[in-house]
Amino acid sequence: MQKSECHGDTQLRNRVRGNDDQRTSSSPRRKPRTTVQRSKSSSSSSASSPDAAIKVHPRPSDKLNPKTINPFGEQARATSAFAAVYSKGGIPCRLVHGSVKHRLQWDSPPENLSFDPLLITLAEGLRETKHPYTFVSKEGFRELLLVRDAPEKAVPLLPRLSPVLKAALAHSDDEVFERGLNALVQLSVVVGPSLNDHLKHLLTSLFKRLRDKKFKEPITNALQKLEQHGGSGSLIIIKAKIPTYCSICC
Repeated sequence: MQKSECHGDTQLRNRVRGNDDQRTSSSPRRKPRTTVQRSKSSSSSSASSPDAAIKVHPRPSDKLNPKTINPFGEQARATSAFAAVYSKGGIPCRLVHGSVKHRLQWDSPPENLSFDPLLITLAEGLRETKHPYTFVSKEGFRELLLVRDAPEKAVPLLPRLSPVLKAALAHSDDEVFERGLNALVQLSVVVGPSLNDHLKHLLTSLFKRLRDKKFKEPITNALQKLEQHGGSGSLIIIKAKIPTYCSICC
C-alpha cells in the first residue's frame, strides 16, 4: 500500500514538472536589442532631454547685430594674412552696415594714422574675395589716400606697394583685378610721376587683360589717368608695354 502511494506521488510530480517545462519552452523569448535599436533609443531620449531643448542654432541675421561690426571682436578663423591682421585689430576701423550702403568708421581720423604698414596691409587685402575683407581693404585704401599729406606718406612706400598691387592685377578673379586697377589709378592721382619708376612692372597684367573685351574700356581709362598724372615720362613707359595705346594728347 505504501509502495503504491509512493509510486503515485512520483508520477504526479513528474506530470507537474513536465507541464512546467512545456510552459517554459512555449513562452516567447525576447530577442536581444540590436545596435541600431539601441542607437535609436538613445537618440530619441537625448532629443527629449532638457539640454537638447535648450540648444538653439544661431540665426544668420544675428551676425549683422549690432549694425556696427567691430574688427577687434572675435572673428572666424583667419584664412589669409589680411584676415589675420583684421581679426587681431590691425585695421583701426569699423565696418558700419547702412540701409543703402556700407561705410567705414575710423577709430581715429585717417590723417593721424601712419601709412606704414597700414596702406600696404590694405593693398594686400585687395586680393580678398570674402566680405567684409573686400570692402574694408578697398574703401580703407581709398580713404587713406584722401588725407592732406597722403603724397608725403605714400611715396616712400612705393617700392613695397608696387609688388602688392601687381599681385592684385595678376589675380584670376575679375573683381580682384578691378579693385587692383582702381587702386592703381587712385595711387597715381596722389603720387603722380613718382609712380613711373614702378609702372612698367604693373602694366604687364593690364596688357594681358586687354584681350578681354569687357576690360578694354576700364583699362583704357586707367591708362589715360596714368598718363595724365604721370606726365610725358609715363607715356613712354605705357607705349613700350602696350603699343596699341593711344595718348590722350592725340
